[in-house]
Amino acid sequence: MADKHWTLIEPGSGGKNPEFSLTAAELGIAGHDFHVRQSRLRGGLQEGVESVEIDNGRFSFVVLPTRGMGIWKGWLGKRGQPGTVEVGWQSPVDGPVHPQFVSLADPSGLGFLDGFDEWIVRCGLESNGAPEFDDRGVLKYPLHGRIANRPASKVELTFDDQHNEIQLTGVVEETRFLFRRLRLRTTISTRLGESGLRIHDEVTNLGSLPQEAQLLYHINFGPPFLEKGSRLVAPVAQLVPRDPRAAEGIDDWAEYPGPQAGYAEKVYFADLVAGTDHRTHVLLENAAKTLGASVGFDKRQLPHFMLWKNTGSLADGYVTGLEPSTNYPNPRSFEGERGRVVKLAPGETASFDVSVTIHADRASVAAAEKAVAAVAGGCTPHVFQTPQRDWSVAGNKT
Repeated sequence: MADKHWTLIEPGSGGKNPEFSLTAAELGIAGHDFHVRQSRLRGGLQEGVESVEIDNGRFSFVVLPTRGMGIWKGWLGKRGQPGTVEVGWQSPVDGPVHPQFVSLADPSGLGFLDGFDEWIVRCGLESNGAPEFDDRGVLKYPLHGRIANRPASKVELTFDDQHNEIQLTGVVEETRFLFRRLRLRTTISTRLGESGLRIHDEVTNLGSLPQEAQLLYHINFGPPFLEKGSRLVAPVAQLVPRDPRAAEGIDDWAEYPGPQAGYAEKVYFADLVAGTDHRTHVLLENAAKTLGASVGFDKRQLPHFMLWKNTGSLADGYVTGLEPSTNYPNPRSFEGERGRVVKLAPGETASFDVSVTIHADRASVAAAEKAVAAVAGGCTPHVFQTPQRDWSVAGNKT
């Protein structure tokens, strides 16, 4: 059977058909209860946000074409029904927020935070780290870059008959006249009945001169994955605290406390062990080891990993981020001087692959633990007690 294709968004369409739906019955597929629904959100800061909900019959998630093809939330089980597990976090930002309400040019460099509430958000493409300012104090690079607040210009849906796979493809461009022309082409896919998804991204230099890019996947989890006693299981070769604040918690870097009002974030930079296939993965598990989430990626594409611990109060955003990246999220110039950028010749494309799997019982979590241990291969982590030179700005000051 041939794959089936539908165009959901395209240039010049004028948004005449913002509503689209597809079900298993409409495709004549028996034994599966899946659907795809496109809609345009209304009201408040959500006004005008395009969303595409994909339900594979077991796991569902919402993609936001208006917000750089980020993934807002996921659900294991049927959304809104008892027993369903929500995947993502509860940000104090009431999103999803339309990019028109996010000021990336805010002088503080922190405008990104005005729209930050997704489960999976990309940071990049020109830069993906901390804000950076020139000698006059003028903002050069905003926090986490611009791609998460750029709308997709084209979105297509494909159903792969051979693999029973739903694929959503979007094209997002980050362009400034005389400066850069980068294009992100992403395909987010899930198979019928599986408990996760895969992301395949391609970043292309559309210009006539060499360009540099950065890309970070900010994959965020709150309750019920995150709670007092939750733990990160990772095949760590080396781990470094970003700054003195993170160094304060170095002895329990992999463990999580319960919500604490006024908690200041801790961030750790890691070099992970990879298998013979160059892939590695990490596991976030709850205290009872009955629920977890794995993030997998190819270290040749994404050689660096960050752990973001922001265990503040529930009201202020109790969340952790598992973050594979092309670089560490230091200021752009710091990373560029150390060669932690993707160099693209004119017309060249770099590919990136990330997978997320949800584990909903003790046996699945235990199997994921064993998989991480197999990758680690008995490696003893080298955990630095203080920030290190060339790993972070704070390390260069010590």
